[in-house]
Amino acid sequence: MHVSALLTLLPFISLAYASPLTERSEAFDVSKHLGNLSPYFSAPAPSGGVQNDLPGDCKVDQVILMHRHGARFPLSSELVFIQNLAAKLVNSTDAIQKAKLPGNLQFLKEGYKSTLGHDNLTAIGRAELFDHGAQFKLKYPDLVPTSVLAGLQDRVIESAQWFANGYFGRDWAALNATMFQTIPEDNVTISWITPMGTCRNWQYAYGNNATIAWGAHYLPPITKRLNKLLPAVNLTTDNVHGALYACAYDGAAYGLDKSPWCSAFTPSEIEDFEYELDLLMDGAFGYNLPGDMGPVLGSVYVNTLLDRLTNETGTAEEVYLEFGHDTTIDLALVGLGLVEDIPGLSTSSRKSGRKFRTSLQVPFGAQMVWERFSCEKTLVGRQVRLVLNDAVVPLVGCASGKEKMYGSCEVGEFVKSQSKARGIKWGDATWNATCGDAGF
Repeated sequence: MHVSALLTLLPFISLAYASPLTERSEAFDVSKHLGNLSPYFSAPAPSGGVQNDLPGDCKVDQVILMHRHGARFPLSSELVFIQNLAAKLVNSTDAIQKAKLPGNLQFLKEGYKSTLGHDNLTAIGRAELFDHGAQFKLKYPDLVPTSVLAGLQDRVIESAQWFANGYFGRDWAALNATMFQTIPEDNVTISWITPMGTCRNWQYAYGNNATIAWGAHYLPPITKRLNKLLPAVNLTTDNVHGALYACAYDGAAYGLDKSPWCSAFTPSEIEDFEYELDLLMDGAFGYNLPGDMGPVLGSVYVNTLLDRLTNETGTAEEVYLEFGHDTTIDLALVGLGLVEDIPGLSTSSRKSGRKFRTSLQVPFGAQMVWERFSCEKTLVGRQVRLVLNDAVVPLVGCASGKEKMYGSCEVGEFVKSQSKARGIKWGDATWNATCGDAGF
């Protein structure tokens, strides 16, 4: 098996999960419950009999990809929690050696050291993107891209390059100079990859305290439980937060089977961490932004998408290969009116049946793919559908008849269903009322 393929498969290995409360081995796939820090996995097929595969008489004539960067090391702001935890454990070596620990914490007696870097792609992240590039070429072999576009950030650029190497192979060395493009991620460039950059008021909303409130809810009980096992260590809630980050990021760097901290928590505690990450993303890049800010920001992507699908300018390409962030995809979904919870996510209790779920939406290496296609008999008119992480996301408000079986809509009807986003332009009255007056 190719090394990159093996690395990509590692995160899918379900851990034999030993609950710290019961010491029973239970099937719990941690990899599917780490929010936007989850390794890439294919989302489950939609309910209601929606088909993932298109009928044999249908042919895709345009494909639009927005790809999140691959697995990375923690951000500097996250790494400090892991480093502080590791330092405290080193300073508590004698107490840990004397403690009577359950099997899932025995690794502490050998010492826990963090060798994680920060911000950059990991080996697993590079492998994810290379394999996705090869798979994308195999899925759409007859469509020809003319460019590759990446947001101007190191891990995004590197992700795009690894994807391109998987897609084009050795030809990429020659094509790179003419095909590879970047778009700035700043506060002066109007971009569907980072639309929040040009929204002045977004920076005030970004500090949403929803995640802090939930952290105050679930971290203290975990800290109390672990301190009963390690009384002389005196873990803080920040240390426990660091242990949860260590679970996710040791997994992102080396594979979840090499991440000892994941089995230190119960499934419910991991799900609380997942919910914290959902609240963070929803509060900063989703429906819990103030007013209509989420849909307004998402409209930048939606309008770009509609322009391409309809080809009103006559310049649309048949393949778009673009690379951004989890935030790019989250805001796009919000702009489209998808994954909305009514009522919205709450900090008072974890909503188990929520639609806004970052583990499914934006794991590392997430792929948002739009397919435009036509069928000889099965469906009437040129159709469009959304495939998110290998699973169809049924479009709402525009499907009829057989279209519902494939989650698609006729392109014209889809455009009509997006009238709210279509009615927003960067710098117009709606944008300015939400973001503050446009202008650099």
